Amino acid sequence: MTSSPTVEKTIAYALLGMTAVTGLVDAVSFLSLGRVFTANMTGNIVLLAFATAHVSGLSIARSSTALLSFFVGAIFGGRIMARASAEAQIRFAAQAFLLEVAFLFAASFCGIGYRGNLLEDSFQPFALIALTALAMGTRNAAVRKLAIPDLTTTVLTLTITGIAADSSIANGNNPRLARRVESVVAMFLGAAMGAVIIHYSISAALWLGTAISALCSAALFRSLRTSDKL
Repeated sequence: MTSSPTVEKTIAYALLGMTAVTGLVDAVSFLSLGRVFTANMTGNIVLLAFATAHVSGLSIARSSTALLSFFVGAIFGGRIMARASAEAQIRFAAQAFLLEVAFLFAASFCGIGYRGNLLEDSFQPFALIALTALAMGTRNAAVRKLAIPDLTTTVLTLTITGIAADSSIANGNNPRLARRVESVVAMFLGAAMGAVIIHYSISAALWLGTAISALCSAALFRSLRTSDKL
């Protein structure tokens, strides 16, 4: 994958913004859609296992919906990225990010009027779970193909491990320390914002995630166009 320094800088900032969206989406899904993750499939698999073991408050149907929708979204993202040459990966990833925005946009509309107490006997939470998981699966397929170190936008386990294992205390040289810390902070802030906003409106939290994703995608497309003109 080759690109100009401007595009590389923009993609880094865009992925940090999308990391914040991950935290926001998982705040919505876990706190308002029945203890399910739609961005973090590691956590969702664990919750699905707990639900299978009949742990109170968890749902096999909701966790399975998230898992299957994420899987389908990853297929969409994978098909988009499969057409990309090594030199065009960022351009095709930007297209996948637009599809993420479309799914989040649909989720934001679907979330209008939704309240957590409507969880039982309602189709709406399943639609929200499916749409947000589709968005996250599509994006993750594109980000995986880009393979930019410490900017997975979803999983922080290896990022936090890297901060510790590569630290001066562990006789490391702290590679990409700023980027790693920024990823953790972005996820934290996104989740915190989501947890606060859903007290007022679940739809508003999703609209915010949609807006951030759209801005990140727009910035990336603009940087690509500018690079093409140089």
